[in-house]
Amino acid sequence: MSDKERWYKRFWKFLKDAKAELKKVTWPSRPEVVSTTIVVIASVIFFGFYLFFMDIAFSWGITKLKDLLG
Repeated sequence: MSDKERWYKRFWKFLKDAKAELKKVTWPSRPEVVSTTIVVIASVIFFGFYLFFMDIAFSWGITKLKDLLG
């Protein structure tokens, strides 16, 4: 029975410590979140198109190379 009590006490101590640490966190402001979200979305779109066109270019090149080599 004492092992369960120890586990229970350790769990509650963990939750209290986690809550205390979360109070120390400096959370970003709404404008910071919006601006970084826009940057992430723009980057994903840019690299998505970049990789799409690079895939097309390499596929075309490999096809031409295979046709050339037989």
